[in-house]
Amino acid sequence: MSASDLPNDLLRARNRFLAWRSRRTGRRIPPPLWALAVRLARRHGVSRTAAALGLDYHCLKKLVEASSSEPPSNGPAFVELPTPILVSRQCVIELDNGAGLTRRVQLLGYDAADLAALAHTFWDAE
Repeated sequence: MSASDLPNDLLRARNRFLAWRSRRTGRRIPPPLWALAVRLARRHGVSRTAAALGLDYHCLKKLVEASSSEPPSNGPAFVELPTPILVSRQCVIELDNGAGLTRRVQLLGYDAADLAALAHTFWDAE
């Protein structure tokens, strides 16, 4: 595979593998290079990546399959978000019980259940 046929990211990775091979002391490819190969294989395919980087197709394929079954561990699985600050709700209501008794109430930061309870209490009072 010629270098002119490769996308830029595969070409850069190929150069990294060539540099590692020229100065390596052991036979094992370092984990960061394998991780790079796996990411590229997901993007460009196992066959093309293995050929471009000079890797064993079956070994790279096993690593790609194994990495896709593992959940990513690069951060928390759950992030708690703070409760947003709500603008305070306010209203003025006037209640009339039909017998001439009225009540005017100003509510700040109320809940609909609070308003219903207040109205029922007022109307049930005699």
